[in-house]
Amino acid sequence: MLTLNLRFNHEYMSIDYSLLPSPSFVLEESRLIKNLEIIQEIQDRSKVSVILALKGFAMWKTFHLVHQYLPGAAASSLNEARLINEEMKVKAHTYSPAYLPNEFDEILSYSSHLTFNSLSQLEFFRERIQNEGVSFGLRVNPEYSDVGTPLYNPSDPHSRLGILEETLPTHLPNEIEGLHFHTLCESSAEASEQTIRAFENKFGHLLPFLKWVNFGGGHLVTRKGYDVEHLIQVLIDFRSRYPHLEVILEPGSAIAWETGELVATVLDIVHHRGIQTAVTNVSFTAHMPDTLEMPYRPKILGATDSQPGKPSYRIGGISCLAGDFLEAYSFDQPLQIGDRLIFWDMMHYTMVKTTTFNGVKHPAICILHTDKNLEIIREFGYQDFKNRLS
Repeated sequence: MLTLNLRFNHEYMSIDYSLLPSPSFVLEESRLIKNLEIIQEIQDRSKVSVILALKGFAMWKTFHLVHQYLPGAAASSLNEARLINEEMKVKAHTYSPAYLPNEFDEILSYSSHLTFNSLSQLEFFRERIQNEGVSFGLRVNPEYSDVGTPLYNPSDPHSRLGILEETLPTHLPNEIEGLHFHTLCESSAEASEQTIRAFENKFGHLLPFLKWVNFGGGHLVTRKGYDVEHLIQVLIDFRSRYPHLEVILEPGSAIAWETGELVATVLDIVHHRGIQTAVTNVSFTAHMPDTLEMPYRPKILGATDSQPGKPSYRIGGISCLAGDFLEAYSFDQPLQIGDRLIFWDMMHYTMVKTTTFNGVKHPAICILHTDKNLEIIREFGYQDFKNRLS
């Protein structure tokens, strides 16, 4: 087995990938801490609350560490809310496009904040929300976003997510103490500023009567080049206009951005009419679905986009889906069966979206701790596949 010459520099990267199971996800704890320190500075200087969105990163073995920096977490389901309670030991900020009636009371018991997606949902559950200690809100649609991929853009005027300005009453229902929007996806500080401005333009007349606002996720504050200073100033300016409001952000990607990789192995190399495909023991549809849905093209350490004159390969997944592959990458040396490929930045929106389609083996989950101790947290087998079925 050969791990390719990884000519890729990152100031935090110190993993010997040859020591890891394959396939496996591996998180480097020191990189997670660096991200949390950036977010801690934003909280301290702007006096806002930043919470973890489990839809982006739900690696609960890290929750004790995350909670040292962040006050809580956001859930979109009963399972996520329960996991927050059990593993972070706090109540969840919960939002769902619709709540299941037979789960609603239990969700309430796990929540400190609960947001309704529509006025009709509020009306349906009105008799069941006399729950002390839970603060209720409404999700609204400010109809602004910089997200170009329709699949990830919730701000369309016909979106099912959030209430439009014209459908809100002049005075909010008595039960409502907050407003929530979420329209961004891996966006900049400038996009956050524009979205907040659009939100104020449409819903600012309601803010004096509320206790909190939730600016949702998509604030990619830990990406290199993100203008953290600009975001801090935007948040300070907003709070100066509404000093009575608690301001909440709930990024998903930013917490786990560039904190870990997916380790794969080349199983075969298929040659067809001038195209070489390196078939691996991971699947893009089962293990990295955003590479096909978003779509986005992940970095492979030691590889580049296809270059004439260099050994180049499509990277194929192990499932039988015809489209389970990425177009060609180039390498300095020809690939061999047994070589390891390292997919960069695979912690956010990957493990939370994996499946066992085709019965493919789920990658192991590992952490490289700050003391350089490598912990294999979980490996998966037949019973994990079987227990998801009936």
